[in-house]
Amino acid sequence: MSSANIDSRDRSAVLTALEQSVFDVAVIGGGITGAGIARDAALRGLSVVLVEARDYASGTSSRSSKMIHGGLRYLAQGDVALVKEAASERQILRRIAPHLAQICPFLIPTTSLAMVTKLRAGLWTFEKLGNVPDDERHEVIGVKDLAAREPLMRTDKLNGAVIYPEFLTDDARLVLANIRAAQAAGAVVLNYAAAAGLTPDGLLVRSTSPGENLGAEVRAKLVVNAAGAWVDRVRALETGESDTRLSLSRGIHLVLDRAGLPVNATVLLRAADKRTIFAVPRGRFTYLGTTDVFHDTADYWPAPERSDVDYLLRATEAALDIAPLTDNDIVSLWSGVRPLIAQPGKKANEVSRKDEIWTSPSGMISIAGGKLSAYRAMAERVVDLVVERLGVTAKPCATADIPLPLDEAADDVASEARRAVIHEGAVTLEDYWVRRSGRAWFDDAAGLAVLAPATDVMGDLLGWDAAERTAQIAHCQTLEKDSRRVLADGSGETG
Repeated sequence: MSSANIDSRDRSAVLTALEQSVFDVAVIGGGITGAGIARDAALRGLSVVLVEARDYASGTSSRSSKMIHGGLRYLAQGDVALVKEAASERQILRRIAPHLAQICPFLIPTTSLAMVTKLRAGLWTFEKLGNVPDDERHEVIGVKDLAAREPLMRTDKLNGAVIYPEFLTDDARLVLANIRAAQAAGAVVLNYAAAAGLTPDGLLVRSTSPGENLGAEVRAKLVVNAAGAWVDRVRALETGESDTRLSLSRGIHLVLDRAGLPVNATVLLRAADKRTIFAVPRGRFTYLGTTDVFHDTADYWPAPERSDVDYLLRATEAALDIAPLTDNDIVSLWSGVRPLIAQPGKKANEVSRKDEIWTSPSGMISIAGGKLSAYRAMAERVVDLVVERLGVTAKPCATADIPLPLDEAADDVASEARRAVIHEGAVTLEDYWVRRSGRAWFDDAAGLAVLAPATDVMGDLLGWDAAERTAQIAHCQTLEKDSRRVLADGSGETG
């Protein structure tokens, strides 16, 4: 077994090594789906390489609502298979990575006995499908208990609530755990390495790390396209595969100080358009999400619109007895795009979250759609197909039983930054600030104060000169300013 520690400082050696092997499978995409596929394939004894154009989890997989949930709402759409898989997978993740599946009560306010009855029927089905333990079944509470549990709730139109346990996660760290596990099982993994073209024997890879003019020709028997929102772009590398199969939707989340929005459970709130949003407690903060509107392009940092922000703030004010929320209450915000399978004629929130697998004329396997909660099962299906296509005898899938690696403890910025480089493959300050530490979203003033001390540590490890250190900090400051450009003051200053 190789080490689970990823150190990306000697990237040229990794790229050189890529040209000296013939891999069973090359995975394009280092989000949760690609990471899960690489881990599964390597554990089955296949030789695996994974390349990611930017950083691991830099797309959709670090922009989710950070929940591992069973998708109860999909029961109403009749999608029992999707709910069964997601409900079962949440229990598996809890078993293999309890540090990445923190139990949290979900509270659904109810307005009538009929609503309670409908919810209980759905939850009973959900619990049966997901083998939910008896001591974690749902409960029904009256309006008096609701007011005691969540004092902020406006209860004048409510008759109580239904409560059931779900799980919260750190989505970026879940991806990293799978990437590290894949490497530990023998996979070669590399971020900032884009698939620049397909060849009869595999693919061409080029470095996207600034100032690094490196590339490699990777030989692989099969190529798997798990590029998320960029699946169509990778498919288009092959002649005749330029049609559009994805439909992208934009979701944003707002982070506020929990002292001003002190919810105790993840509270489901009904917006004006009847969609459900969440108010989620996380340490000293509460985050609100999410929107679901079509978005034209696969952007790493899709710009939030004013309507997105207002949608979340107004829905929260309507449901909770709080002072009017303003832009100055927003500590930070994040946005991302969801890669959904196109279903013309449907609204964004109506499009199925099912995944689909396609095989191109050249034999490249592409997977798109799906939910974070079901990533492991999606990966298992892909690797089953890979094994079948290769015609080899492989070990059985073991990803439901082998634990994911634990995170090392770090209680200060310097330790976090050092760990990010030496153990977690961080190449840029953004990698640390956004995805390794989460401070871009869950720290005072969006964590801008940690940029300089983190740069001191990372710069020493990665050999940054003074100009590069300044550029790294400026890049993160620009990202934060751009994310806040939609807010009233338009200055990029955090409130």
